[in-house]
Amino acid sequence: MRFFLIVSMFFSFLFSEKLIIDAKKFEAYDEKGLSIFTGNVKMVKASDELESDRLDVYLSEKKPNTKREPIKYIATGNVKFKVKTADKLYEGKGDKVVYEPQKLKYVITGNGFLKEVIEDKRLFGDKIVIDQITGEAKVTGSENKPVRFIIDLADKKPKDKPLNTTEKIENKQ
Repeated sequence: MRFFLIVSMFFSFLFSEKLIIDAKKFEAYDEKGLSIFTGNVKMVKASDELESDRLDVYLSEKKPNTKREPIKYIATGNVKFKVKTADKLYEGKGDKVVYEPQKLKYVITGNGFLKEVIEDKRLFGDKIVIDQITGEAKVTGSENKPVRFIIDLADKKPKDKPLNTTEKIENKQ
């Protein structure tokens, strides 16, 4: 019964959006404001998706007559994600991802990879920060592993226009 109450409370603090978390195991520490999901964790909130081995969700302090809200998500182990900002769609992965919903900010650390899907830009680095409010992404490398930026440039040369059958015949005469 207590498990049901904790899970109900956990999901009730969300505004009009739904947060869905699937995992093999769930632990709740109400006094600490911590919920831990482990084993094949999948989280979906609006258009954002996250997969990891473990997800820790920290809740705001208990206050009379107010609902607790998530203040931080920490995903670790085989983290993969999709994040939509104002005008961009990102896909990425890393060893650890921290999301602060009040700041709408993601921080990816360790073997970070970020792809801006629409423009096909790819970034690699030890630390990647995505700000959903501004749509900005910042990447930091290390001495041994510098930041790498890859973008496929379109071929700007006009391609030869193939001749249609009538043009081929007329040119032979």
